[in-house]
Amino acid sequence: MSPLEHCLSPTNTLEEAINIMYSQKWNTVPVTNHSGKLIGVFTRSSMYQMILSDVSKDTPISDYIKKAVGTVLEDVDSELLETMIAKSRVGTGIIINKSGKPVGLFTKANAVMNYVKETQILKSQLEKVMDTSNLGAIMTNEQGKIIFANEKCAEMIGRPMNEIIGEDMEAFIPPFSKRDDKRESHFPLVLYKQHYIVRLSKYSIDEEKEGYIALFQNVSELEKLSAELESQKKWETLLKSVIHNAYDGLVMINEAEEITFISPSLTELFELEQGLKEKTKIDMVLPHLKLSQVMNTGVAEVSDFMEVKGINYLVHRIPVYQGEKIIGAIGKIVYRQLHEVREAFKSAEDGQKETSKREGMEKSRFTFNEILSNDKQMDKLIRSGIKAAKSKTTILIYGESGTGKELFAHALHSSSMNSKGPFITVNCAAIPEHLLESEFFGYEDGAFTGAKHKGKIGKFDMAHGGTLFLDEIGDMSLSIQAKLLRVLQEREFYRVGGTERIKVDVRIITATNRPLEKMVAEGTFREDLFYRLNVISFEIPPLRKRKKDILLLSESFIQEFNRQNGTSITGWEPLFEQAIMDYDWPGNIRELRNVWERAMIFAENGKVRLEDLPDYVLKKAGYDIFLQEEEEVSELPLLEKAEQFAIQRALEISGGNKSKACILLGISRSVLYDKLKKYKMPLLKE
Repeated sequence: MSPLEHCLSPTNTLEEAINIMYSQKWNTVPVTNHSGKLIGVFTRSSMYQMILSDVSKDTPISDYIKKAVGTVLEDVDSELLETMIAKSRVGTGIIINKSGKPVGLFTKANAVMNYVKETQILKSQLEKVMDTSNLGAIMTNEQGKIIFANEKCAEMIGRPMNEIIGEDMEAFIPPFSKRDDKRESHFPLVLYKQHYIVRLSKYSIDEEKEGYIALFQNVSELEKLSAELESQKKWETLLKSVIHNAYDGLVMINEAEEITFISPSLTELFELEQGLKEKTKIDMVLPHLKLSQVMNTGVAEVSDFMEVKGINYLVHRIPVYQGEKIIGAIGKIVYRQLHEVREAFKSAEDGQKETSKREGMEKSRFTFNEILSNDKQMDKLIRSGIKAAKSKTTILIYGESGTGKELFAHALHSSSMNSKGPFITVNCAAIPEHLLESEFFGYEDGAFTGAKHKGKIGKFDMAHGGTLFLDEIGDMSLSIQAKLLRVLQEREFYRVGGTERIKVDVRIITATNRPLEKMVAEGTFREDLFYRLNVISFEIPPLRKRKKDILLLSESFIQEFNRQNGTSITGWEPLFEQAIMDYDWPGNIRELRNVWERAMIFAENGKVRLEDLPDYVLKKAGYDIFLQEEEEVSELPLLEKAEQFAIQRALEISGGNKSKACILLGISRSVLYDKLKKYKMPLLKE
């Protein structure tokens, strides 16, 4: 289509029409009315007619306009447009929009150019397809002379392209193949020791003439692909056999926790459907394997003994990483001959138990599953703790009093390789300094006045094969620090008053609420010991920085104290919840636990109320206003107390600015003044 830049009107002169036709190289010019709609055309023949009529150049063209015009809408289908042009006796068509206004010209020359362009594009696309498909192709005319061949065909035949075009096809393809009456045939062909399959097809040139199209496919490539496919099938069979025999059962899941593979032995063991579909969620059919757990922790682990249909089995859970991202997990299930394996290890395990069985031996009482938290930082801390627990590296735990440092230390031991061994705790701040050395290392008979007969073993002895937890490490004297450093470096010590060197295998976990870096700078804590203890460190955030955990822990304390004290508390009232959420909890979880125990004892019904909280908590949180009683005025209803408290807090937050307080409260200034007057609250300055 040629876009329109000019149109004529009936009032235009012959001279103006000639100038437009000459400048635009048009044979036909649309003529429009005053509203721009097409009313006819002025053609070259119209121009000749006016010139032969010997009219002046200033004569309007109105009497020479041709009304019969071939028009086409601008959104007409291209194929229909080409059909119309092919059948039209007019050389130029006018393209109009829906309003009847001309927008362009379409000539037969335009159509021819489009055909040529589309043909070239189609030819290029076909050649690209043929090259990509790795097929050789030739085409003949009705005499069997080659009129087209692609580069791949020239390469297969072994001759340049210009030598192939014009040759008889029989020079390359046996003549008998053309005598076949079928429109399509296939036959083998050998060219330059290469084996090909040729597909020969007839095509119609016109109603009476036919030519041929031949496609060559290299059989050597097909044979290679077939051999590779067969090899892949063999490897698949071999791999399945290895998987089936190497492990008793194997299941794999992707990052969406969907099953991507499960061995037949597992479907039989757990009585699953044989046609178990892939992409089934693992927790829908095998939740007891807990593979989703390892997706969260990112740490490989082995389960305890489990049982199905009287058969004991173990699950080895392994995360699958791609870079640093977990993309799935593998569960290896072991159950065949497990009884024999257990018996083989039983004697060794019994012997280990005997060596670790000592006076005063303690065990860890908590695991990471018992650390309750909805806080992202704590969740990250727990995942890191699970990983660190697998090593024997010394760990230092920081945190304020009451944050749960000892609980975290118990969990580290429970997740370690020495979890079956003892977990010995020493509170360095609770033992007098002159007794701390004998507590650590023990003493021999007669080592000092008052020493027990036959002596006594120390905490390091008791922790052999397990973990020694040193709480409040920052309160240890410099002399004991030096001896502790030696034990950490040499893994051996002497008892007080003894001469025999004692070797120990102990994992050290320490904890403190004191700033050890500052103490090192001040010279109250040994620098070399600090770096020895601080290989891996964890800082447990205080409760005020993880407020989401307050209600979660509260629910746990309700269950604990109901069992312990025989109470029947089911929950708490809204004001109680708001108060404990607004309080800072300087004593952290320990303080929260103590407050809950007190509140549940004093509660008079199924829910704890605001008045069940200690006075110091109420005052510091600013909730004592709800419990104040004035002698001269009767006690306000609870709803009005809450309203008075909300106004007071809003004024405090806004610094006495009543406009800002109104925004916080969601009320107007007039309502605020009414409330201030009602509760006899002082009018603060703006």
